[in-house]
Amino acid sequence: MTTNTPPHQITAHGGRLINRIVQGAEHERLLNKAHEMKKLPLTRRKLCDLEMLAVGAYSPLEGYMGRKNYERVVTEMHLSNGLPWSIPITFRVDKKTAESIREGQEIALTDERQNILAILHVEEKFEYDKKLAAKAVYRTDSAEHPGVDILYKRGDVLLGGQVSVLRLPENREFISYRLTPAETRAVFKTRGWKTVVGFQTRNPVHRAHEYIQKCALEIVDGLLLHPLIGETKSDDIPADVRMKCYEALLEKYYPKDRVLLSVLPAPMRYAGPREAIHHAIVRKNYGCTHFIVGRDHAGVGNFYGSFDAHHIFNEFAPGELGITPLFFDHTFYCKACGSMASIKTCPHDKAEQISLSGTKVREMLRAGTLPPPEFSRPEVAKILIEAMKGSSS
Repeated sequence: MTTNTPPHQITAHGGRLINRIVQGAEHERLLNKAHEMKKLPLTRRKLCDLEMLAVGAYSPLEGYMGRKNYERVVTEMHLSNGLPWSIPITFRVDKKTAESIREGQEIALTDERQNILAILHVEEKFEYDKKLAAKAVYRTDSAEHPGVDILYKRGDVLLGGQVSVLRLPENREFISYRLTPAETRAVFKTRGWKTVVGFQTRNPVHRAHEYIQKCALEIVDGLLLHPLIGETKSDDIPADVRMKCYEALLEKYYPKDRVLLSVLPAPMRYAGPREAIHHAIVRKNYGCTHFIVGRDHAGVGNFYGSFDAHHIFNEFAPGELGITPLFFDHTFYCKACGSMASIKTCPHDKAEQISLSGTKVREMLRAGTLPPPEFSRPEVAKILIEAMKGSSS
């Protein structure tokens, strides 16, 4: 980001916000043409990535990565033109399907009901090393990691090429919250926000999250609360429940003119440090100037150290990412301090801290017991208790 550019007009990654949605006469031409093409149905994960490509959330990508971009991203966390990028965005197919596809071919991408959503212009077709990708991107080759498990089970051949999107997936949830990068940027400009901090979450916001968000709000104009609602693990809390929690929290505890709730239709990869970089770049495309990176960002199980997602930012040159990370330590309510705190600000020992494990919280909620208000707002806990009752009935 250059210093003379108004921050609320922060340029998209690569300098231009991509839009791959085709309209007008070209839309009709391609749609008619697509009916005669080979068709490939999209999984939910592929539907998520297609939407992110369509609206420019993955700028500067205009489609799925070819060999040069893919290999450099895996090994060096940069695109072939030198621009930082940490997660491969790929279109995988099995070998049998790949045999029926040639480079230069156009393929219609469909949903499960055979609605044509997009055309993939196949520029490259190539095999790849799954173990190499697992170790580089996920930092483990263990199939116990959910991201690695998906990698091993999906196709052995990658198709690279631009996409022309004819329509976005149907039955998309949270339409009123589903703002594109162009739309969030317009909101920021209308509200006069010159600096905006993005917050990534796939869980309901508890008091520790609230604390770090409000700390960030002390130094910026606005907060983009940006929950991920794409494909997640089956044991993650469903998106509709999480959204009710966010709405309840924002209604009572946040200044309405300084927070924007919008959803991110990306899939969760659980890639820890690499995904922290990815989440930051994506929020830059949505117009954020700052991005919150907490403890074990995008982690899963015990695959990553608590602050690996902080350290990875040091692997890029100052200013190279074009968005400012805000690093937060472990936060909690301290009974001795009488307030929220972190290990950076609190001198007291752990006996004074109210900090519950996710397992303990889930046990309390299933039993219909509200966690301490110092850990979770009661309005949020009640929503979660009702949801757990419904899922077990």
